[in-house]
Amino acid sequence: MKPAQFGYLRPDTLAEAIGLLKECPQDARVMAGGQSLGPMLNLRLVQPRHVIDISRLGELCDSSMSGDTLAIGACITHAQIEDGKITDVTRGLLAQVAKGIAYRAVRNRGTVGGSLAHADPAADWLTTMIALDASLELAGANGRSRVKVAKFVTGAMETTIEAAELLTCVLVPRLSTSARWGYAKYARKPGDFAESMAIAVVDPDRASSRVVLGRRSEPPALMQASSQVLAGKPTEPLTEKLGAAIELDLSSVRADQADWTMHRAIVLRAIRTLR
Repeated sequence: MKPAQFGYLRPDTLAEAIGLLKECPQDARVMAGGQSLGPMLNLRLVQPRHVIDISRLGELCDSSMSGDTLAIGACITHAQIEDGKITDVTRGLLAQVAKGIAYRAVRNRGTVGGSLAHADPAADWLTTMIALDASLELAGANGRSRVKVAKFVTGAMETTIEAAELLTCVLVPRLSTSARWGYAKYARKPGDFAESMAIAVVDPDRASSRVVLGRRSEPPALMQASSQVLAGKPTEPLTEKLGAAIELDLSSVRADQADWTMHRAIVLRAIRTLR
């Protein structure tokens, strides 16, 4: 398949990109790495009149530290994170997640901002950033704003971003030296989107404990009961109380019995790997 005809626009500055979005908010799509949008264009699942390529915007291709927060530019690639080209304030979690995304060819071009803006429920960064309690910075004609990733995603491939806004960076809080994380993912074959994935992050110094379940059809779910149990006994995660908490959390997850069993196993595996 080939895409329907569209106009290709490649701005040199963030202000220019926002101006283009303001001029054609209803019939333009933003492209960073193109690893999600490209196939959708070829299959004609989307047929925009304009594609705005933001890949040359230097502001979005850099990372920086401000206090205990890492700002990851929206156009930073999965491969850059995998290869340690940015500071990892998560004690290795970001690199671990990045290397499990699709294939190296995809990771070379796919971007963290593009993945989050696309908001595919099965995408690795959604689950990861919610587990890390990360925020996003958005820029538009009315200035800049920030929103938690958990509130940014409203449904499968649905977000709160406005038509004339761009996601500029991801703000990730630094984990303390006492923090531990666990990660588990199941896909039918290497490179596929996850059927189920879970991330547990326990940070006693920040009084934070979060267990998040990602799946194919719904936005990631914060496992609140499980998170509370881990916060109480972070050194003894596999207790009878935790098992009951996981089942309580999963009772609100819409899934058939086979998927429910798979999700339970993946959550337990993530908690078992806390390190």
